[in-house]
Amino acid sequence: MTEIKSHEFEQFLQRPLRDNRIYLIYGPDRGLVSERATQIAGKTGVALDDPFSLIRLDGTDLQQSPGRLLDEVNTIGLFGGEKLVWIRAAGTEKTLIEGLSLLSQQPPDASYVIIEAGDLKKGTGIRKIGENSRSVVSIACYSDDARAVNALIDQELGLEGLRISPAARERLNEALGGDRIASRNEIRKLALYCRGMGSIEENHVLDIVGDASAVSVDDAIDAVLKGDADELQHAIRKIVASKTAIFLVLQACLKQFQLLDLMRSEMDDKRQQPTQVVATLGRHLHFRRKPLIEGALKTWTLPAIRRELARLQAAILQSRTRQSLEDSIAMQTLLAITLQSARR
Repeated sequence: MTEIKSHEFEQFLQRPLRDNRIYLIYGPDRGLVSERATQIAGKTGVALDDPFSLIRLDGTDLQQSPGRLLDEVNTIGLFGGEKLVWIRAAGTEKTLIEGLSLLSQQPPDASYVIIEAGDLKKGTGIRKIGENSRSVVSIACYSDDARAVNALIDQELGLEGLRISPAARERLNEALGGDRIASRNEIRKLALYCRGMGSIEENHVLDIVGDASAVSVDDAIDAVLKGDADELQHAIRKIVASKTAIFLVLQACLKQFQLLDLMRSEMDDKRQQPTQVVATLGRHLHFRRKPLIEGALKTWTLPAIRRELARLQAAILQSRTRQSLEDSIAMQTLLAITLQSARR
């Protein structure tokens, strides 16, 4: 196995690609997956504006044509030279697993393969192949921690020659980290807003920066719990505009209902009030969201919560196996749960 840990990636990027031909980039942070895939693609030397050199595929393409991956990798370009086959998929598609298994045993000589995948559990899907093959470079992408967020802030603001006060940095840190591309876009927007000022203060962050740690995801989840379909659609439009995968909303909604399941079980077992449960099990919640969670605990029964958990788990599975329908599946599921909230 050739595994590049998150903190090793920048150092890895400084080295030549050498004989490494197959790259698997996966994880829950879709923005970071996309960013790192783009950085590796730039290192290959393949002309990314040449349709004969760059072949883009997704999970649907491979399902419709099972031999497509091997055909594209082994086909010589019209004008010769090396090729890049760039795939965006869930990572659990049978055809992709079979194709990568064969490629890992006999890596291509004149082609690069980059695979962007979702959040894969250890030992599942194409991650299992990456873990067992020395010819596949595996790169996991998880949400940025405080150190990574601060490095990103320094990098982007340094390009504009801007300083940032401690209070502004703290406020900015709170708003970033859920998705790398969304975080970078928010910092660039702040830098553009403060260009020529020299220093960024807390009020500037409050004026211009949205919550990229949730990328309006909290707004969407709050709308679901309140049963407000209009507010949900508004939040989803903001998420789409920030080029953030709507899949993140499904994941966040699943985590929210898992927390509700835990809290409601505690309420029923110990005959506690919602305020007591939220005080003990919801310490990490933002104080503004606690009344909403308390209200949800009053209206959602444990069987109802578990029905929605099953619905969300099924939707997440469908969105991974049918990636071309991801947005439709997510929106349909979120609206259905919102309507259930409204009835309650």
